[in-house]
Amino acid sequence: MADRTSSAFDEMHADGVIRTPYVEMARYLDATGQAALEQKRREAEVLFRRIGVTFAVYTEGGDPERLIPFDVIPRILSHEEWMHLCRGLEQRVRALNAFLTDVYGPQEIIKANRIPRELVLENEGYLPQMQGFTPPGGVWTVISGIDLVRTGPDAFYVLEDNCRTPSGVSYMLENREAMFRLFPEICARHRIAPVSHYPEELLETLKSLAPASCAGEPCVVVLTPGPYNSAYYEHSFLADEMGVELVEGADLFVKDLVVYMRTTAGPKRVDVIYRRIDDDFIDPEAFRPDSVVGVPGLMAAYRAGNVALANAPGTGIADDKAVYPYVPEMIRFYLKEEPILSNVPTFMCERPADQDYVLANLDKLVVKLARGSGGYGMLVGPHATEEQRADFAARIKARPGDYIAQPTLALSTVPTLGEDGIGPRHVDLRPFILFGKTVRMVPGGLTRVALRPGSLVVNSSQGGGTKDTWVLLEDPPEAPPLALPPPEEPAAPQSQDGQSQTPGGMTQSQNGQSQSQGNN
Repeated sequence: MADRTSSAFDEMHADGVIRTPYVEMARYLDATGQAALEQKRREAEVLFRRIGVTFAVYTEGGDPERLIPFDVIPRILSHEEWMHLCRGLEQRVRALNAFLTDVYGPQEIIKANRIPRELVLENEGYLPQMQGFTPPGGVWTVISGIDLVRTGPDAFYVLEDNCRTPSGVSYMLENREAMFRLFPEICARHRIAPVSHYPEELLETLKSLAPASCAGEPCVVVLTPGPYNSAYYEHSFLADEMGVELVEGADLFVKDLVVYMRTTAGPKRVDVIYRRIDDDFIDPEAFRPDSVVGVPGLMAAYRAGNVALANAPGTGIADDKAVYPYVPEMIRFYLKEEPILSNVPTFMCERPADQDYVLANLDKLVVKLARGSGGYGMLVGPHATEEQRADFAARIKARPGDYIAQPTLALSTVPTLGEDGIGPRHVDLRPFILFGKTVRMVPGGLTRVALRPGSLVVNSSQGGGTKDTWVLLEDPPEAPPLALPPPEEPAAPQSQDGQSQTPGGMTQSQNGQSQSQGNN
């Protein structure tokens, strides 16, 4: 395998041997030529094209519908590793939900001076319309996507909490289906935890939130802004997999504080809405009056307790980047526990000492808009020009509360098929957590990977792709270590701009170090 010179933690190799979860996979890769793997990759592309697994890009002109590149070598996590992540993810989601319940209620964490009042109440993600309201079941974050990065054998960090409308789960499911079709033999050699039951788990979670006034089987729908949305494939996929209707705003109406769906058989009452529309657009009577994709009167029906929304409006305050540094304190405050998963160290530019440090180290840090997404409004210090750093210094001084900064991290790598053979590529991971009457997680999540050699671009619109993520049902017995061949001479370095986006955000790099910024 080519290029093992990176200082990043290699999830397949450690100390000159193959790590236990990858032993069987290493044997398979050694026995399978690159030509055979390339053929499988071409078959995967044909499969995805036939199924129609696409995403949309509207900023570059031409046909916006594209296939997301799929790497045929799976990422493998041991049972022990996944159980550790499960405990940390459940703890974090419970704390975030408790935070939302509190800040829209008694605001005890603010009164205790554990988080600045203005950071919450003056935040654009905070919706005063939700003050004093309790969502059905008391659950705000029904579906969460928590972005994780890894820097060592036991070192996992939460990069970002996605509590509004996290996307990507359809690609997780389609990736697994493709692996079973293309690699039945190697899949059979591993005891892989299934993920295909996610739609059933999602539907059961949504049904559990049906209001008390629901009579009989709850009617669940998926509310989409329409086919021009970049995640429309996922909206239609999940509706189809759950066996529920995919609706647009015009398909619903509110009468006497009850939501109905227009059908050929007449109006049908709707009990639960899995909405994939941002807060500002879900109801023109409550938010933006110019919204043409929302449902007039929806918020009034919601507040009357006649319909459940997942996720609840106002959850954006929980995944604000300026609020993110306080999540460990939320865990301590609400759960009386120590955090299982760590945050990436974060400098708050509104704090004078932090601002001084950031301004003095702009060439070493990544600066982000506290409420930005998609990598916009970001400075990658190590790769920025003096002019760009000076511009950001002025921005920070003018509006320090708008910015945070973080150090780079050496993200882990996994084996990936490239034109030059199999080599390590940087990855992150987005597990999906369902929260209803109980917390549910399917094992794994969406692994996003940089495909080009020497690149840290993991965004699908910029050459990145996805992998299937295998969680082993049980840890395999310790096998005799497989020695690695001597590393090849490193190739000449390739020029990179150091910036990259994930399906949820950005990744930056400096001398083998990188940092991924996710978002919905």
